[in-house]
Amino acid sequence: MSNQPTSPVAAMATRARFRPPPLPSVAMHGFWGRWIETVRQTTAPILRRRCEDAGMYEQIDPDRPVPKETVPLKHGANTSAQRFWDSDFGKIIETAAYCLVRGRDPALEKLVDDIVDIYGRLQLPDGYMNSWFQRMRPGKRWTNMRDDHELYCAGHMLEGAVAYFQATGKRKLLDIMLRYLEHIRTVIGTGPGQKPGYPGHQEIELALVRLYRLTGDRTHLDLARYFIDQRGQDPKYFEAEAQVRGEKPGEWYQKTPEYNQWHAPVREQDKVVGHAVRAMYMYSGMADVAAEFGDDSLRVALERLWADLVGKRLYVTGGMGPSAYNEGFTEDYDLPNESAYAETCASVGLVFWARRMLEMSLEGRYGDMMEQALYNGALAGISLDGSVFFYENPLESRGNHHRWKWHRCPCCPPNIARLLASIGTYAYAEGQGELAVHLYGESEATLDIGAGKVRVAQRTHYPWEGDVEFTITPDQPRSFALSLRIPAWSHATQIAVNGVQLDPAALTTEGYARIERAWQPGDTVRLHLGLGVQRLHANPNVRQDAGRVALRRGPIVYCLEGVDNSVPLNSIALPPQAELQATFEAGLLDGVVVLQGTATVAKSAGWGEELYRPQPAPTEPVQIRAVPYFAWDNRAPGEMLVWLREAPAD
Repeated sequence: MSNQPTSPVAAMATRARFRPPPLPSVAMHGFWGRWIETVRQTTAPILRRRCEDAGMYEQIDPDRPVPKETVPLKHGANTSAQRFWDSDFGKIIETAAYCLVRGRDPALEKLVDDIVDIYGRLQLPDGYMNSWFQRMRPGKRWTNMRDDHELYCAGHMLEGAVAYFQATGKRKLLDIMLRYLEHIRTVIGTGPGQKPGYPGHQEIELALVRLYRLTGDRTHLDLARYFIDQRGQDPKYFEAEAQVRGEKPGEWYQKTPEYNQWHAPVREQDKVVGHAVRAMYMYSGMADVAAEFGDDSLRVALERLWADLVGKRLYVTGGMGPSAYNEGFTEDYDLPNESAYAETCASVGLVFWARRMLEMSLEGRYGDMMEQALYNGALAGISLDGSVFFYENPLESRGNHHRWKWHRCPCCPPNIARLLASIGTYAYAEGQGELAVHLYGESEATLDIGAGKVRVAQRTHYPWEGDVEFTITPDQPRSFALSLRIPAWSHATQIAVNGVQLDPAALTTEGYARIERAWQPGDTVRLHLGLGVQRLHANPNVRQDAGRVALRRGPIVYCLEGVDNSVPLNSIALPPQAELQATFEAGLLDGVVVLQGTATVAKSAGWGEELYRPQPAPTEPVQIRAVPYFAWDNRAPGEMLVWLREAPAD
């Protein structure tokens, strides 16, 4: 790639302050440890088997006959959902790599090695490697970067290659991808004979920064910056590319450049628009580039986009994207519940973005949102046993929305799996002379603070209890800062060091309590977070939630399920004065805290044959029971409701 555009880089003050620790440095137990084991033992092997059942191996393996097209795109375009199957294999490899960090598993390792061998045989002498264009659409490569996912697939395969090398030391896939990148550099760029394009589905930007951090080779970082800087520039590359294909403007099925976020250069974008997953990946890539180059112009744009998302376009679960048509965003405050699309991958992408914002600026609003999306919008996408999944995550169901074994577009299962398997890198952060804790959970971590290493052990039953005890063990007595996220929902927060109570308000800035002192091996920090039940009200502009409340305890959003409640859920109204009791039930849904209390229900008995009448239905008390939203549809099928009607105050 030559003559790449140069970023308008401002002051270097926003270079990354923190980095996630290497995954082998963190061992997760408790709540997240159970999920990691579920992914390792159940989900990772299932992903491989179901790919085989779906015929995906038939497409990628050059030793098998070329298969028929089996998954035509539902919108009627002349391409297929099969064109991004390579990306799913990349995520499966990444998931397996993270599981292998937890413990070597010969069967799981062989699963990956077999896939790698297939792609080794698939790769062409010039370095190109994409099963769709080599096997299903030969002769069409690099003719439609807007729709055809070549760079997206390359990005996921590259992330898998980096993760597998870090987990096992095996570099066969990494070498395959490095050869592919050399090919990409000859094709894409602003030099003579090159195509000044960029991804139609963003993702490779994240992979390139990750590769740079592994290798130190700045050409990878520069290519990531090129993709960010080139996007949306005039003349619009995707328009020129479409003209070469003989398309008329607006002829493709999504019709608008906002769908792929190429309607304007990224620094000029101020609204979160289009396909939700593409948006989250793009913002994550922007944050990576901003952190590496100290680019304040990107940071300012990201803060503007963040405010638009969390202020006007985000579900209470951390889900996003109300529309199935574009798998993404519509208008401000348009947040329907029953028809919410809220793709699992979008919430996973928000977790990615939030952590990257934390690398530049240690602010509780980013950590709180990472936790909100993680525990609710993302975690709902996988069943408790790790075997079935959600693609869409509505906040209301009449009983007809259920988890599925596989999907015509199987992007979500390996995406939530790779996130869960790598959750340790989201819990902690390393900096020069400081470390931060973003997520609470039973764990041990050995963190590098520049001058030395510090072992941190967490003991807690979070998220069900708000008490967290840390044992801090530096390699030798030394001074450094420990920053603990204080969630905005916490009340009556308490902090003690070696039994001495500290003033949380005096320590806390931007949502993190910073404890800077000379630490001795074995020092203890006790953190208490208030986990009271909160009733959340939506902005009055969210018409679908008018007169309704959602329930949250700590980071967990709750819902009512029909299996626990004896009346139609929308007939229930929760009085403002009703008390809700939180009780841990070890035998329910693998052990969760449930909320119980007394509400009112409209009586339909005695209404008669009339559809309407002047008098309202009488009400009577009813006992209600709410469970964590992430655990719904793991028992008998039935209704589900997050936003409850609120009864008039007495």
